[in-house]
Amino acid sequence: MPATTRHHRALAVFVHCLGILAAVPALPTAAPEAAATPAAAVRPAAAVATPTETPTPTDSATAPTPAAPAPPPLVSPSVVVPTRGALSPVTVAVAPAGTPAPGYQVQVRNTGSLPLATTVRQELPVGTSATWITPGGRATRSATSTEVTWQLNLPARSTTTLHTALTAAAPGRPLTAPACAFTSDGSRPYDCATATWSGPAVPAAQATAAPPWRRPPVLLAALAVVLLAGLGGVWWWQRHRRARSGAGQPGAAAPAGTVGATVPDRGTVLYPRPATPAAVTRRRRPPVWLLVGAALVLLAGVVLAATLTATRRVAAIDTAKQPTSGAWVGRSATGVVGVPLREQALEFTVYRVVCPNAPVAGGQCQATVGVRNVTPQPQTWHGQMQRAYLPGGTWVSTDETATRLANQGRDVFAQPLAAGSRLVLPLVFTVDGPARPKQLELRSGVFSAGVRVDVP
Repeated sequence: MPATTRHHRALAVFVHCLGILAAVPALPTAAPEAAATPAAAVRPAAAVATPTETPTPTDSATAPTPAAPAPPPLVSPSVVVPTRGALSPVTVAVAPAGTPAPGYQVQVRNTGSLPLATTVRQELPVGTSATWITPGGRATRSATSTEVTWQLNLPARSTTTLHTALTAAAPGRPLTAPACAFTSDGSRPYDCATATWSGPAVPAAQATAAPPWRRPPVLLAALAVVLLAGLGGVWWWQRHRRARSGAGQPGAAAPAGTVGATVPDRGTVLYPRPATPAAVTRRRRPPVWLLVGAALVLLAGVVLAATLTATRRVAAIDTAKQPTSGAWVGRSATGVVGVPLREQALEFTVYRVVCPNAPVAGGQCQATVGVRNVTPQPQTWHGQMQRAYLPGGTWVSTDETATRLANQGRDVFAQPLAAGSRLVLPLVFTVDGPARPKQLELRSGVFSAGVRVDVP
């Protein structure tokens, strides 16, 4: 073999070996079980042979099947999963009673398979008191509100109905009374609901009508009649003056420059006579009192129309609404406790606000709030944007540490709300001084107009 051929073959073998060595680290490492299997297969058949038995139906049924290992999660730790409200074992539904006097029907349902002890609280409207409640309930009156409380033991998969009747309200005044079911110690809400009782509408005969002199059509009609009467009086006066001036003048004389004419009877000729000059009449003007009266009537009509227009426009201005243009997004809404209020992305309902009775430095006010996502996309909300306004004009944001403790260590602002989901949770505000908040401001984003809830 020539030397060149041997050298080429040796070089080819060397390069091929280098390629094999470079490819070995990229091969996947075999599992210990897979590596042990070939080793067992290399053993002699006599060493691995075991007596075979025919399985029976009993043996196959009782033999345990090894569980397959669970696959690793497919969600990356950096992906934020929207949160959904966990299904509560206790649900609450409130409906107004169909009675002439205000009343409510509260249904508390235990959907779990175990009995539960719960505390049901219903907030009564301001200015009302309970005339009858379901036995077992207790009405507690404070300086700002009245609350009815029941301690219930709910059997598994059962429904308990509670009734509340209130004192008669003013005709046409709607009354809202929310109700919540809490744990037995009253620290965590299971579920809340609200309902508004509306009395019979006020009959049309009892509606108080505005006086005739305050109705714009009547005022305009009266002004038109006065103006027409004034114009008619001026026209009649002018015509009467002209008729009187025409009747007081002498008969018409012969035209100037006319020569004498022959009289047919006597046949004599008259000498020319100078023509009688026509009387110069002065143009009469209406009296001053008539002009001044017409001007005053016209001025009064203009002032009255301007006053009515300005009063209507000022009355149509709602000072409680937030601006809907500029930096704010959406429309703001204002209501009372128990009324659902919707802003751009979320719907808020404040069911209950509790503050310490005695003034304590750093006292905590807890608000039970329902939050619903009314959009088809996940929505985030921030604790610093939820505020409680004090009577002095100052405000405080949510105490996120205390709110996390009230929610059993869960950060309710950490994850966005899933589309269509609803949460009922407590928000805690740390307030310094004896004054309790007079208004809560809740919003979804920094530029959202938000909602405002008046606290009694």
